[in-house]
Order: sequence, then structure tokens, then C-alpha cells
Amino acid sequence: MGLFDRIAGAALGKLGGDKGAMVQIAMDLFNQNGGLEGVLEKFKAAGFAAEAASWVGKGENLPISAEQITQVLGSDTLANIATKLGTSPSDIGNKIAEYLPQVIDKMTPNGEVDANSGNLMSALLGLLK
Repeated sequence: MGLFDRIAGAALGKLGGDKGAMVQIAMDLFNQNGGLEGVLEKFKAAGFAAEAASWVGKGENLPISAEQITQVLGSDTLANIATKLGTSPSDIGNKIAEYLPQVIDKMTPNGEVDANSGNLMSALLGLLK
């Protein structure tokens, strides 16, 4: 994680509640999985290529369930995030399922992963408005 990410994460983390928690979850998820491309590849490899493509594309975002999030990321990953945030793995899975499609959609406003994609902080700030 870069210095800017740490500073921004600390500042946004002070928001508290769901917003602060989602900022931390998103930053951890993207940092641990190689950024936007890594996260998308992880979902494609697990059989959710159509869902991942819809989040990048300009059309409607296909939903994903908490169970599918657990399948892709693994129960250990969700348990670790939950422990950090003082909540349950199922709650984390639900939050990721709710917000991940929106975050990726905002990170790819042109409907494709390109050199301008991957601005996680900008996407998170857009969701907080």
C-alpha cells in the first residue's frame, strides 16, 4: 500500500460506520489481490466472468451474492477482514457483494480497464457522496 493510500485510508476510516468500514475493506481487498486487474481476474477464474465484465462495462451491473464472494475470496480472507473490523464474515460478504460492483463500475467509467482505470480512492469518494 502506498503512502497516499495509507493517509487517505486513515482519513476516510474516521468516517465510521458502514462508510469507513467499506473504505477499509475495499483498500485491503484491492491491495491484497493485485489491484483492479487482480480482483477482476480472481472473479473470472472462479467462474464469474459475466458478472465481472458487467461491472466494468457501461450497462447494468450483474449482482453477486455473499456466498459467491466467499467462494471467490475464501472464508479465511473474509474472517480476517471481519476480525479487523469487529464484525462477522457473513456481514463482510454481504457488504462486499453490495459495494464491489459499484466500486469497479466507478473505477472503469469508460467501460473498459485501461490506463485511467484503477483509481480506487476516486471511486470510493464517489460512492461516499
